[in-house]
Amino acid sequence: MTDNLTLNMDAYLPLRDVVFNTLREAILKGELKPGERLMELQLASKLGVSRTPIREAIRMLEQEGLAVTMPRKGAEVAKMTLKDMEDVLEVREALDELAAKIACKKISDEQLANLKTIKDEFKRSMDSGDVKKIAEEDVKFHDAIYEATSNAKLVSMMNNIREQMYRYRVEYLKDPKNYPMLVKEHDAIYRALEARNMELVTTEMHTHVANQAVAVKAVIQKQDEEKK
Repeated sequence: MTDNLTLNMDAYLPLRDVVFNTLREAILKGELKPGERLMELQLASKLGVSRTPIREAIRMLEQEGLAVTMPRKGAEVAKMTLKDMEDVLEVREALDELAAKIACKKISDEQLANLKTIKDEFKRSMDSGDVKKIAEEDVKFHDAIYEATSNAKLVSMMNNIREQMYRYRVEYLKDPKNYPMLVKEHDAIYRALEARNMELVTTEMHTHVANQAVAVKAVIQKQDEEKK
């Protein structure tokens, strides 16, 4: 287990959320490896807290798909599998394409202007090299499209799987070679929405998600090969 675990205290958050954010970031950065045991006593000692917030944080990690509880072994960092990735991105593809279609009919000029601002900020964030910040800007771009649908049910469905997608989004964004393509895809999606071209925006969104699936699949396959 990494020796770098330290709590990032936030006076406005419950302790379980502080612990959750700390463990979540360690998993996404690779400081806690797939398959690594999440032992309550050891984590409590390292972070200087009781076992209760550790236990609650692990449950939250399980809800995001970042941890699993194994029979007679306890909790461990979830492994990234091709099946899990394909399941999550299959749902994302369907929801994103539907959101793009609906937004194409409903998006206002003000929402388009906001989407352009977010798109440009996403591009600027890549200069920072901060994967977490880049991922957050990517989420904002897609969230803005969902908000433009004015469909609360669709937004709720996306909210239910957003965190499960986050790990794959981060893996994709760890490689700067993907950045030019991402910028190009966001530009294409924006232009299709601006033109109110439903067929084109559906095609561009499909391409965007499919390219992410290909890239993340390659990462998972490489990790599997390294374990052999």
